[in-house]
Amino acid sequence: MMCPMCLSVLLIGLLWVVLFILLIAGIIWAIRLAKREGYFYRKARSADRAIAILKERYAKGEIDQKEYEERKKDLAA
Repeated sequence: MMCPMCLSVLLIGLLWVVLFILLIAGIIWAIRLAKREGYFYRKARSADRAIAILKERYAKGEIDQKEYEERKKDLAA
């Protein structure tokens, strides 16, 4: 049979292991979040590309000025 002091030492040891695992998981999560920041950059580039296509269509005469302004306003939102 284990003494109460031995049991508390064992539980404290297990607590440290759990805290260490949570620390490692937090670091991995932070790294993944930092890598995902590129998502916002790609999204902004995608909007820039859409506006460039819109300008090209307007320059070719495929759409009129009213439609160009409406779509540009929609893309900016």
